[in-house]
Amino acid sequence: MTNFSFPYLLSFFITIPAIGFVFSLFIPRRMEHSISMTALAVIGAHLLLTWVFLGYWALEGFPTLQTKEAVLFNTIGFQFYISLYFDKITAVYLAVGSYLTFLVTIYCRYYMHRESGYKRFFSTILFFYVGYNHIIFAGNFETLFIGWEILGLSSFLLIGFYRDRYLPVKNALKVFAIFRVADMALVLVMWMGHHLWHDNIGFSKLADSEAVIQHIQSHPWLGLLISLMILLAAAVKSAQYPFTSWIPRAMEGPTPSSAIFYGSLSSHLGAFLLMRTYSFWGHQVFMVSLIILMGLVTCVVATAIARVQSSVKTQIAYSSAAQIGIIFVEISLGFYDLALIHFAGNAFLRTYQLLVSPSVVSYLIREQFYNFVPRHYIDSNDTMRKLEYTLYILSLKEFNMDRLVYSLIWSPLEWIGVRFNFVTGKGNVILAILPFFAGLFVFINKDMVPEMLREYVPAFFAFIGWIMVLKSFAEQRDARLSWFLIMLNHSWIVLAVSLYDQVTFVELAYYMSGVLVSGIIGYLCLQRLESLEHNINVMRHQGHAYEHPEIALVFFLCCLGMMAFPISPTFIGVDLIFNHIRTTETYLVSMLAMSFITVGFSVLRIYSYVFLGTHVKTYHPVPNRSS
Repeated sequence: MTNFSFPYLLSFFITIPAIGFVFSLFIPRRMEHSISMTALAVIGAHLLLTWVFLGYWALEGFPTLQTKEAVLFNTIGFQFYISLYFDKITAVYLAVGSYLTFLVTIYCRYYMHRESGYKRFFSTILFFYVGYNHIIFAGNFETLFIGWEILGLSSFLLIGFYRDRYLPVKNALKVFAIFRVADMALVLVMWMGHHLWHDNIGFSKLADSEAVIQHIQSHPWLGLLISLMILLAAAVKSAQYPFTSWIPRAMEGPTPSSAIFYGSLSSHLGAFLLMRTYSFWGHQVFMVSLIILMGLVTCVVATAIARVQSSVKTQIAYSSAAQIGIIFVEISLGFYDLALIHFAGNAFLRTYQLLVSPSVVSYLIREQFYNFVPRHYIDSNDTMRKLEYTLYILSLKEFNMDRLVYSLIWSPLEWIGVRFNFVTGKGNVILAILPFFAGLFVFINKDMVPEMLREYVPAFFAFIGWIMVLKSFAEQRDARLSWFLIMLNHSWIVLAVSLYDQVTFVELAYYMSGVLVSGIIGYLCLQRLESLEHNINVMRHQGHAYEHPEIALVFFLCCLGMMAFPISPTFIGVDLIFNHIRTTETYLVSMLAMSFITVGFSVLRIYSYVFLGTHVKTYHPVPNRSS
């Protein structure tokens, strides 16, 4: 590592696309050539740096590199810092990602010509590329989580690109809701990792198998839970069973974004996470068996579904998920090199297939029209024929995976939230005032709280906060009330953690500074929109982004602040809060995790219904088809 002369060039792989993204925001949207050439120049420069860096890295003997870029927060027993890491796995993902992104950017210059969202598309592609490089260069879980969040938001923006249609907006929100499960799984990995290592552990230390095994032997259940959360995050991101149903829903976006996102790069990041953490879970027989089983089941189910789909993009999506299932099996068996080769081949193939899919569709329609020969079926009552028909129907219904996820995530949250609709009017005002004064009193007079209550009160307060956000999720008549309830959730969370002696005012300020500013500004945006349009609700899509783009942009930034996106101090505050919770307080952690999951898609649900979709005013054009 020390012989490599310029390891600090690693930061340029993130800063180049980040600078390009910021610069693209200031280009007028009517200047198509400047917009596309900016993206092409940025990604081209990144590609050139990639090949030069990889060549020099190979000449130096393929060393493993790690740098510590910046310390964002430092306190006793905890340090939040940005770290970059480079090894063989990063090299393969970097080479494939930079080349495919460059090719797709060239393709998009002409494919997206005269689209109303031309600038928005290219800015989102650059934003996605920032997140992708953050993940593959991450030297610890905190740095990886920043890119993970950016990628999830990019997915929401690209799936819902055609925001005047119903299905793209609906599916964007549905996919983002599933991604929030993976986000919170990574937060729990960081929380449990801090308690296991008593340090912010980097991937270079995690690669030391002997040290990892020694730590896990003293805390076997904690090691198993961390491994399960890693698998959950990887399975969701790579669309493995039972989360496979989101990947065809993501195909509502433009074809080039589907190619670069769900055909090649984003969908393979779950496999990247497993490879990066293999030294942690690779010696656990249960985890290896579980990953093999998940990969095989996904391969069989996704292949069966792909063979009966009428949409070519859906066929490609399920075929890609099936191949990633095989990659999961290869990783669990320790075949790193084979998994990396498989990733590169699958990424190139799926990108090519998706980019030519519009031409293939037109060719097949013409071929079917002129040369269609119906298939002759022979009726039979034998068992194999019945099994074949059963499998066909199950595949046609996609094994009801979409309904399963809906029943596990959406329906229970809506049902619980509706049960608390009796809290209205003055009750909400009381719930707004109570946490502030109660929290202030508890924080100043911690010693007055009995020891017996200190163990249960935080979990109770966290439960009330979760109920607030569930009530927000179920609220449809008033968008301002729904937003206000999310602000209440954050206040109850602060109240819950203020009982800990180790919590300082600075840590609470880190958490509340982001959500407080975002909450107030977001509420003012809805108040202003209410004064202009007179009926702001979340019962149907209203599409106000067309007539009020400035309000929509400001409110969207407020949504990011409320969900602790890495543009506000709340992002660090969440990690600081979890760091004080003991591993025995599973109920409190569960309540906080559910709150953060629900807050994420609750705020974007408000944004989607108020600002996206078909406009409520009939003089705006309405698309005849949703996809």
